[in-house]
Amino acid sequence: MANPYEIAYQQSIEDPDSFWAKAAEDCHWYKKWDKVLDDSNNPFYRWFSGGEVNTCYNAVDYHIENGRGDQDAIIYDSPVTQTIQKYTYNQLKDEVARFAGALAAQGVAKGDRILIYMPMIPEAVIAMLASARLGAVHSVVFGGFAAKELAVRINDAKPKVIVSASCGIEVARVIAYKPLLDKAIEMAESKPSKCIIKQRPMEAAVMIDGRDLDWDDVTQDAQPHDCVPVAATDPLYILYTSGTTGVPKGVVRDNGGHLVALKGTMGALYNVDAGVVYWAASDVGWVVGHSYIVYAPLLKGCTTIIFEGKPVGTPDAGVFWRVISEHKVKVMFTAPTAFRAIKREDPKAELLKNYDLSNFNALFLAGERLDPDTLRWAENNLGVPVIDHWWQTETGWAIAGNCLGLHQYPIKEGSPTKPAPGWNLQVVDANCNPIKAGDIGALVVKLPLPPGSLPTLWNNDQGFIKAYLEEFPGYYKTADAGFIDEDGYAFVMSRTDDIINVAGHRLSTGAMEEVLADHPDVAECAVLGVDDKLKGQVPIGFLVLNAGVTRDADDIIKETIQMVRDRIGPVASFKTATVVKRLPKTRSGKILRGTIQKIADNKPYKAPATIDDPVILDEMTEALSGIGYAKAKD
Repeated sequence: MANPYEIAYQQSIEDPDSFWAKAAEDCHWYKKWDKVLDDSNNPFYRWFSGGEVNTCYNAVDYHIENGRGDQDAIIYDSPVTQTIQKYTYNQLKDEVARFAGALAAQGVAKGDRILIYMPMIPEAVIAMLASARLGAVHSVVFGGFAAKELAVRINDAKPKVIVSASCGIEVARVIAYKPLLDKAIEMAESKPSKCIIKQRPMEAAVMIDGRDLDWDDVTQDAQPHDCVPVAATDPLYILYTSGTTGVPKGVVRDNGGHLVALKGTMGALYNVDAGVVYWAASDVGWVVGHSYIVYAPLLKGCTTIIFEGKPVGTPDAGVFWRVISEHKVKVMFTAPTAFRAIKREDPKAELLKNYDLSNFNALFLAGERLDPDTLRWAENNLGVPVIDHWWQTETGWAIAGNCLGLHQYPIKEGSPTKPAPGWNLQVVDANCNPIKAGDIGALVVKLPLPPGSLPTLWNNDQGFIKAYLEEFPGYYKTADAGFIDEDGYAFVMSRTDDIINVAGHRLSTGAMEEVLADHPDVAECAVLGVDDKLKGQVPIGFLVLNAGVTRDADDIIKETIQMVRDRIGPVASFKTATVVKRLPKTRSGKILRGTIQKIADNKPYKAPATIDDPVILDEMTEALSGIGYAKAKD
C-alpha cells in the first residue's frame, strides 16, 4: 500500500498540472491561471501563466481576512541589542502598507527594482513585503557585503531605490553600513534616485541631502498602499549567488509558482500548520532567509522569528535553546555549521538543561553536508527528529528531504532521504546516461523544474542555459555529485569539483570528512584534494578540535588517518592532516574548500566576497606550509 509521500511524489512527476493546480487552490488569486505548466518556450518553463496574484496579499492581508489579525506574525529577538519585539499580522500590515506608500511616493511602481541592504531587523522583512505589495522586484544583499560586491549588484539590478540601515551589529562590534553603501554607489554606473536609511541608535549614518531619506520620516507621512495584482510569471525578487567565475548570477524568483510551492512545503516537508512558531536561523540576505524566514512561514500563517545573533557568543552556546524555549518554537531550520559551533563550545550540551524544549518537534538542517557525528549529537541531546535536507539558492526549496507532513522515513546517515514531490532527481554519467543504484555520478533534475525554482537569471537567459542546462541536455545540473541507493534515498557526496581522482580512483572528499568528524575530539573538519606528481591528487585533512581537548594533536591526527584507512581503505591515500584553530567560511557558514585548495597548490586566488574573516586565509597558509604545501606563497 503506497504511503502519502509515494502518492504525492508519483502524481507530481506523472501529472504535474493536476498536482500543482491542487496546491494552488490554497492561495489567493485575483485571476486564475490559463495554463498550469506553460512549456511553449522551452527551456524557459513558466508556471500558472495567465494568473494574477500578489505575494504580499497572500503573506499578510489574506490571514487578517481569515481571522489571524491578532496572531503574532513576527517575533524579533536580538540578543546583541537585548531587544524582543512582536508584530501581529494587523501591525505588520500597517507597517508594510505604509512603507509601500513611502516607496510609491518616491516613484516606485510595478517592475521597478528595490535593493535592500539591511541587518537582521524587522524593517528588512517589511521592506521586502512592501516591495512585493507594489509589484516591484526586490534584491536583498547580505548586510556588510563589501562595497565593490554591492556595486556589482547595483549595476546589474539597477534599483530605483536602495533601502538600508545605519549599521549592523556583530557579537562585539558595530559595522557601519552607510559608508559601504556610499562607496558602492560612487563605484556603480547605475545610480539610485533615493536611499531610505533606518537609523539605529548604535551608529548614526551621515545623510546626503537630496538623495538620502530617513526611514522614520518617510513612513510617518506615507499613505498606506494597497496590493497591486501582478502576473504569476512576473518576478518577485533577484537573489545573487556567486558564480564560479566570480561574476554574481542573479537568480530570479517568480510570484505565482513561488508562493504555491513555498506554502505547500510548510505542511508537506516541515509538518507545520498556521499558528505555529517556526524559526529559520539564517539571514534575510541568503536564500534560506528569503524562503523560510520571510515568505513560506508568512504564506502559511505561522509566526516567524527574526534572530539578530549568533549560535555562540550572544551570550553563549545556549542561545538557540533560549529562543526555542521562550517563544515555543515547534520547528527550527539552520545550518549544520551552527550546531557544530554549539557542539564545540558545549560538547556535553550542559546548557540545554536550563531550558524547556517540550514544544519543540523537529530540527531541519541544510546548506552543507551534515556529518553523522553532528546528526547523532543533535538527535541524542534534543530527542526529536533531526532532518537533513538538500537544496540550493537556485532551487528556492528542498530538492530532497524527509517530508514529515507526508510520511516519516527512517533516517540514513549521510542522506537527505528522498526527492521532494516535484523533483525528478536522477544520477547520470558524463555522457548523460543513467547509472545504476549506488554508483556515484552527477546529480541532475529532469526538466521542467517544479514551481518556486529559478525560471532564468536576471537579464541573462543565455547565462542560465550555459550555467545549468547545457552540460546535461534535458536536465538541470545541480553541480553536486552523489548517488541514489536501492531504497531511493539520495546521497549528496560533494560538489562535482570535490570528487578527487587518486591514481585513477574517483573518491569523494565528503565521505572522508564523514569519517574524520566521527573522531570524538573533532568538532569540524574539511578534506580537499591537492596536486600530487605521482597520484594526480591526494587528500589532506584539516581538523578543528572540541573546546577543552588537551590531548596531543599528533596523536589525534594519527588516529584520524587510521580511521580513514580502516573505513575507506588504503585506496584513499589519506596520509596527511593538520589541526587548525578554525576553518575559512562564508558568512552563511560554508567552508571555502576551493580557496584552501588553491592556497595548497600555490595557485592564484582572491579572497571570496562572502568570506567571514579574511585573516583565516593567512592562518591556513601557515598550517599548509607546516605540512609541506603552499610553499611558494609570499
